[in-house]
Amino acid sequence: MHALSDYNQTIENLSDSDDTIVMKKALSGKNQIIDIGHAGTAMRFLTAYFSIMPGEKIITGSERMKQRPIKILVDALISLGAEIEYVGNEGFPPLKIKGKNLKGGKIELNGGVSSQYISALLMIAPILKGGLTLHLTGNVISRSYIELTLKLMQQSGISLSWKKSEIHVDEQSYNSERFFVESDWTAASYWYEMLALSDSGSIILKNLHSESLQGDSILTSWFKSFNIKSEFKGDDVILEKTNSLVPKNLKLNFTENPDLAQTMVVLCVLKNIPFHFTGLKTLKIKETDRIFALQTELAKLGAKITEPTQGELSWDGSLTLKKDYLPCFSTYNDHRMALSLAPVAMYQNIIIDSPEVVTKSYPLFFKDLVQTGYIVRENKN
Repeated sequence: MHALSDYNQTIENLSDSDDTIVMKKALSGKNQIIDIGHAGTAMRFLTAYFSIMPGEKIITGSERMKQRPIKILVDALISLGAEIEYVGNEGFPPLKIKGKNLKGGKIELNGGVSSQYISALLMIAPILKGGLTLHLTGNVISRSYIELTLKLMQQSGISLSWKKSEIHVDEQSYNSERFFVESDWTAASYWYEMLALSDSGSIILKNLHSESLQGDSILTSWFKSFNIKSEFKGDDVILEKTNSLVPKNLKLNFTENPDLAQTMVVLCVLKNIPFHFTGLKTLKIKETDRIFALQTELAKLGAKITEPTQGELSWDGSLTLKKDYLPCFSTYNDHRMALSLAPVAMYQNIIIDSPEVVTKSYPLFFKDLVQTGYIVRENKN
């Protein structure tokens, strides 16, 4: 939106994560070939952006990125007149894009695959001649992320409507605005997780608001069952836990909040809380297959997690305990695996392979852990 406003917006408190750096470099650079690494959000958003920008670009990424589907978004853009070619395997990056003025109109999109496809189209919708009407088919997932996009667009002066299964955006211009970017509620989940693993304590998290646009702020409600109180004071939230009571079992639907799944799965295993989680279909097409990764890594703690049906995870609470065992957790090039598994160190020593993956969303994570008393050192073996 900043680029589509001709860079007339002022943005403060911007993240220093890899994903943000990749987006800034791609939008401001003049290179024809753009390597976005593991940044799936950047791949989806930039595919739409460069479709309407003059010039020719090739967008590529990591080997995992070349396995992540993008055909639904590409097909939608081509239906609007975009010129996009697959450089490798059809349906997957890399992409060769020749940007030009596109006409809008009405298109259908499966709302049950990725909200990022929808957000990518919505953000360029005001620039399309005649605007865009997006008809969402199927069961729309990650609705909170779509709502986040729409609310930010409205803050940038964009008039739009969402009625039933149709989102309509007129042709118009983004306004010049000053944005103070709220901190990341998903990153906050790892501190909620650590406090839930403690008998008592308090944590102050900066720049998180009670009236957040982020759907993952549902943490404040979910963690009440772990006796964590969230009190908002000014621009901060104060987390406080006064006892160690936990639920006997936990059932949650992650359709709107899939990025919180790893946090809650690891927490439940460590607290020995049986669970049945649903709404996890998109986990297989994230940075890694997060269903497989969670099953594999938590087996190292003796937990056998099952997938009753696609998009579900379940655990009966039984553990095959391993004495004097130092687990080495793989991260699969997935920042959220490292971030969610690090709190296991509150119970025992652990090794995390390729810990640098956290820079994708939370570069200072391990430094912050050290400030709170964790001992973090390089494993020489």
